[in-house]
Amino acid sequence: MDSARTPYRTEEPPMTTDLTAPVAAPDVAPIQRRTLGLLFGTQIIGGIGVTIGIAVGALLAARVAGTAVAGLAQSAAVVGGALLAVPVTRIMNAHGRRPGLAFAYLAGAVGAVLVVLATVTRSVPLLFLGMLFFGGGTAANLQARYAAVDLAEPARRGRQLSLIVWATTIGAVAAPNFAALADRTTSGWGLPPLAGPFAFSAAAFVLAAGVLLVLLRPDPLLTARRLAAAPTPVATGAADVTPPAEAVAAPARPARGAGMRAAWQVVRGRPAARLGIAAVAVGHVVMVAVMSMTPVRLGESHGDADVLRVVGIVLSLHIAGMYALSPLVGWLTDRLGRRAVILTGVGLLLAACAVAGTAGHHTPRLSIGLVLLGLGWSGTMVAGSTLLSESVPAAVRPSVQGFSDLTMGLAGAGAAAVSGFVMRAAGYPVLTLLAAIAVVPLVALALRAVPASAPDEED
Repeated sequence: MDSARTPYRTEEPPMTTDLTAPVAAPDVAPIQRRTLGLLFGTQIIGGIGVTIGIAVGALLAARVAGTAVAGLAQSAAVVGGALLAVPVTRIMNAHGRRPGLAFAYLAGAVGAVLVVLATVTRSVPLLFLGMLFFGGGTAANLQARYAAVDLAEPARRGRQLSLIVWATTIGAVAAPNFAALADRTTSGWGLPPLAGPFAFSAAAFVLAAGVLLVLLRPDPLLTARRLAAAPTPVATGAADVTPPAEAVAAPARPARGAGMRAAWQVVRGRPAARLGIAAVAVGHVVMVAVMSMTPVRLGESHGDADVLRVVGIVLSLHIAGMYALSPLVGWLTDRLGRRAVILTGVGLLLAACAVAGTAGHHTPRLSIGLVLLGLGWSGTMVAGSTLLSESVPAAVRPSVQGFSDLTMGLAGAGAAAVSGFVMRAAGYPVLTLLAAIAVVPLVALALRAVPASAPDEED
């Protein structure tokens, strides 16, 4: 059943004396356009909120808790984003995308406020708690990409998902400029240095949550469920018979027990879903492991006067590789197929490890490796997320998507932690070699035959 072309009703039908008469229903396309526009805008706002905090988070944590635990504070935000995917998923299962995304952004706002309070009171435990909740902003930004494909045409799912991923680029580019402005503005309020950006993050998250709560109607997930639950029109030769209005407008109910355990059971039984989750998680592990130690590698060949500038340039190129070309990646995902783009992303990740690992202290070559790393991540993220979303029934889709983000986040946090020990014990080239080896199981999984099946046929 084509979810982009099947008619459905988003409101209760008007009363009529002829209950057997077919009732016309609006097209899904205008609702999808409105949903994409809202998600694009809130992704920019939320992206600014997330990036502005990340930009100063390590420096602020070093001032409050000391340099030794500054990295752990950043990891707390990553773990928090992963763990918050669980309650966000539960809310989406029961009530739809709109309250789930709003909850995630509001959790991020609470975390940002706690970080500000921790800065004022010099409280290390409060700082870590705040960074955990601050991860809600990341959880919301990640879950938004799935909301973009709830009502998308099968032939355009990759492009529309990638459009929301690409919106993050705007927020990431704009955020550093807002950080300095926020710090200067809040200094007049009596806040300590570096606390202002987190106050600005809290305001951005609240704004994004408010926009979604007020304007994201009808809810794309609930609408997709109503569409999936409606009977298929029966061809009569002259025209199709529209399903009874009361069946089309029936409430969308999630599957019972649609939690993380149920999500795992669904994924286990679907090879395409396993490939989608593996692509997202493995691509993220390789990207985080190599990227997190690149500043350390650059610090080995640049003095204190230049290292921050060089790191900023290299990581900016890396972020551009991650997000700037995501619309092209989405188009290729729809045109060439999900597995083809996943394998292309894997190839780029392997090339990135080879180039970065053999670059030595040649900064331009290392920069090329980081750009390739970002492009490889984009391929596995966009194609893997698209494949996962269309491989599972609508009733458990949010649970499976939340399970994927939980897996990705925890795997990324583990990779960041382990990469430091590898870097200290064996060096950057060995780290890139191990990252390349980690891709091998994904290659084997992607080359296996995956049965083609449409999500609506499985519902």
